[in-house]
Amino acid sequence: MRYSNSEKIYERAVKIIPGGVNSPVRAFKSVDKTYPIFVNRGKGSKVYDEDGNEYIDYICSWGPLILGHNNEIVLNGVREAIELGSSFGLPTKMEVELAELVCKCYPSMDMIRFTTSGTEATMAAVRVARAFTNRNKILKFEGCYHGHSDSLLVSSGSGLLTDGYQDSNGITEGVLKDTLVAKFGDVEGVRAILESEEVAALIMEPVPANMGLIDSSKEFLTAMRDICTETGTLLIFDEVISGFRVALGGAQEYYGITPDITTLGKIIGGGYPVGAFGGKKEIMDMIAPVGRVYHAGTLSGNPVAVRAGFEMVSYLMKNKEILYKELEEKVVYITDKIEELGEKYEVPIKINRLGSLFTIFFTNLEEVTALNHVIDSNTEHYSVYFNTLLDNGVIAPPSKYEAHFVSIEHSKEDLDKTLEVIELAFKKIGELNGK
Repeated sequence: MRYSNSEKIYERAVKIIPGGVNSPVRAFKSVDKTYPIFVNRGKGSKVYDEDGNEYIDYICSWGPLILGHNNEIVLNGVREAIELGSSFGLPTKMEVELAELVCKCYPSMDMIRFTTSGTEATMAAVRVARAFTNRNKILKFEGCYHGHSDSLLVSSGSGLLTDGYQDSNGITEGVLKDTLVAKFGDVEGVRAILESEEVAALIMEPVPANMGLIDSSKEFLTAMRDICTETGTLLIFDEVISGFRVALGGAQEYYGITPDITTLGKIIGGGYPVGAFGGKKEIMDMIAPVGRVYHAGTLSGNPVAVRAGFEMVSYLMKNKEILYKELEEKVVYITDKIEELGEKYEVPIKINRLGSLFTIFFTNLEEVTALNHVIDSNTEHYSVYFNTLLDNGVIAPPSKYEAHFVSIEHSKEDLDKTLEVIELAFKKIGELNGK
């Protein structure tokens, strides 16, 4: 039997890395694969594995590659930055320039602090919210993922849901006690909690995308803003996924809602390791060395990552009128065609889409608006869908709890080829259903 290079690498990996991967969803277990592909390189809309196979990529590093893999403008900036030095542990001018750009895009942020990841950004945002309000408890929504810090792993989404659970071992009872949970979309449930408990912050994905993409609304977000204001609770928008994806100014621009604190992730580094949190000056002044909320990191504002981010954000700002319209048109085109294929092969699906991302739920439901709807969607059908795509040169998220991402590099040819492969998948699913 001939082993692929990916299989050989996986056999080595499981001996030295837990599960053979450094992030659980990469293992491909929920889509019935014995090993994942190992990527060698990426360019434009494609990735190439260690066996030389080409895949049209709808993961895009889980969102940040809005300009595609190895965009030349970003790459040229990175080359220049690397030649000047990889890390200093000291301030650089480029940190300031990227900070100014991001705050222009997000007027809710008077000030910003860079981190090394989205997880670190949300962790620090919660800490400063507790200090600012002098309260301990936080409120989050079930199925929403805000990184893997202790207090935010309660009733979480993304890889936890993929592996069949929502709470991680290793979290203390005290942390569990201080993290309250509500159902997304339940205005009265949130009101009841915030009016009866002393809560420092409501942290939320304004557009949930870690239990698949869930429909949000201006009315719901407005209600969250109003209730938080009434109860003295800070509103934190986790825009690690929605930031720069649904609009240049994220979901807060798209829906016209102003949070107190915003968190952003690797998208502000063009895919390089970086994150950030920012908000009103009086809140951010709580952070050391001005205040006594400690946050630090040798690689926070890393010169290579912030240069990549500066190039990407600059490009988005200059081209926002055309770029976001084009991305949305691509998503509308492919999802409309997928819906037609679902009808043709009598495969029950519901597609949620917004801006440059979408999720296909294999379900009979007319709306998918809550975690229980996603859990009840057909896992077997999603696995057939994923594997058919993978076997035919298309890589989709290896979990029904994630979103598909489209970049400016996805051509009509890419979309049409993807649709041809999805038709093969739906035909197989239809046959499973006896259609």
